[in-house]
Amino acid sequence: MRQKFTLITLGVKDFQKALAFYEGLGWKKSEQSQETYALFLLGGIVLGIYPLQELEKDTTLYHQQTAFSGMTISYNAISEEEVNAVMQEAQTARSNHCETCTESVLGGYSGYFKDLDGLCVRGSLQPFWQIDRDGNLVL
Repeated sequence: MRQKFTLITLGVKDFQKALAFYEGLGWKKSEQSQETYALFLLGGIVLGIYPLQELEKDTTLYHQQTAFSGMTISYNAISEEEVNAVMQEAQTARSNHCETCTESVLGGYSGYFKDLDGLCVRGSLQPFWQIDRDGNLVL
């Protein structure tokens, strides 16, 4: 298997509200999206949102809500100002939880917010990581 993920799909309780949330972050839905499956191109990877009940059927698994799933998705910024702007956009888009940005225990500067279904997203500046001119993380 190639060392690459190409699509992450989130099962959402209310598709229309979730769509409005991600569009509220300023994200543009792909023309390849369908009526109940929205796709957002994120610089080499695609984020999909899909009704949770339909995703349960597709996986043949039952979703169980927890306060923290043990997974985060990060938006790596190029400055503290950009991290603060991301967090403000999340609040404007009606994030369920927004944590004040602070110095990170791993170094750098970060804050967390949750989307409408509890996915934990981190806005982060890691000064020891490089972001290329296309906004991609270079390790």
